[in-house]
Amino acid sequence: MGDGGTRIASISGLRGVVGNGLDPAVVAEFAAAYASGCESGRIVIGHDGRRSAGVFAAAVEAGVTATGRDALLIGAAATPTIGRLVREAGLAGGVQISASHNPPQYNGLKFFQPRGMVLGAEQGRALLERWQRKELGWSTWDKLGTTTHLDDPLTGHLAALLEIVDRESLRAGRFKVVLDACHGAGGRLATRLFDEIGVDALVLGGVPDGRYDHPPEPTEHNLREFAAIVPAVGAAVGFAQDPDADRLAIVDETGRYIGEELTLALAARHRLEQASGPVVINLSTSMTTERLALERGSPVHRTPVGEINVVERMIGEEALLGGEGNGGVIDPRVGYVRDSFVAMALILELMAKTRAPLSHLVATLPRFSMVKDQYPIPATGTGGASIVSHLQEGIAADFADARVDLRDGLRLTWDDRWVHVRVSNTEPIVRVIAEAPEASEARELSGRIGQWLRRG
Repeated sequence: MGDGGTRIASISGLRGVVGNGLDPAVVAEFAAAYASGCESGRIVIGHDGRRSAGVFAAAVEAGVTATGRDALLIGAAATPTIGRLVREAGLAGGVQISASHNPPQYNGLKFFQPRGMVLGAEQGRALLERWQRKELGWSTWDKLGTTTHLDDPLTGHLAALLEIVDRESLRAGRFKVVLDACHGAGGRLATRLFDEIGVDALVLGGVPDGRYDHPPEPTEHNLREFAAIVPAVGAAVGFAQDPDADRLAIVDETGRYIGEELTLALAARHRLEQASGPVVINLSTSMTTERLALERGSPVHRTPVGEINVVERMIGEEALLGGEGNGGVIDPRVGYVRDSFVAMALILELMAKTRAPLSHLVATLPRFSMVKDQYPIPATGTGGASIVSHLQEGIAADFADARVDLRDGLRLTWDDRWVHVRVSNTEPIVRVIAEAPEASEARELSGRIGQWLRRG
């Protein structure tokens, strides 16, 4: 964890409040620590639409080129676009400047390895240690890197998306959709995708200027006004991206918030009807996707939370599809990054092939109720991980009939329900997520864990 203001520096990258722990000097040093661990070659630098993006893009560029690596600037671009560009262009790495779903006062850095995936745990740990030790690899004046600009970074990503869908079926569907791009990085590519597949789209917040119309996390509360727009304009579906466009929430044609958990389930249903193969999800992802796969004879593998954990298992299992319950769908045919555009393409194609309204498709899914709670880490010097570790034995004893998984905090599992308690890698909180057939049952599970956490 970080030690400056609100800043959190971890193996997952850097995140914090601008001017209170996160400033250009810190960002330049962190970028230099990353670049000094990369092989020679260009490093792509992109960002979402936050107002602080320009300041930190300049700082990242300085950190990268000051270590002798070349910088490739692409401006506002989605996180999955950066991952794909790293791989298809054979780049040395990539940096996305984004704080994902956090409020506008936040920003952060996410780093990529040459295979177009986010850093693995060992790579992230090595980066963190270089930054902490100030081993930044500054170059002399005659070995500084250069900077170039790429005017259109979207074409390769768009082409890959078009290869995985049946454009004729989509055009025949004559869908009208509403997209909330959240004034982030996803509006431009989404607009081009909709044009190519014959979708009539109303794009809201398509300019990446960070002028959020609502808090940027695509939750039901934050999307209430957006949800009302979907039936008002006669749209078949509403899509809502987070600012860096790696997560997707959905709203059905009646204006009902479907959420993020079922984004992956709907994409998985369609993909599993096209082919069979392993599905990889994390320990906090809904059982809906798991049941869909098992009912169709496809094995399911669960991993610790974290995109890279899912991706590495996907590669090892040669998975058909993977993702996380935060609306992040990973299709290896396009790339190994959570991708809201993949999710939109697969869900629209599912609607086109079945000729069924989204509300009907959702009603046919295996259904469970999920409760998500969070608890602040006490400011006592004791980390959240220590708190969870200290309580694990007692909690497990309190649920003696459960199967115990200690790979990522504590997960207790029964045949039809589960509860997972773990420390966030990006916020100073302990998360508790529970799922059961009924909402009351999920709340009871989460509440019992909460009692343990409050007692400490």
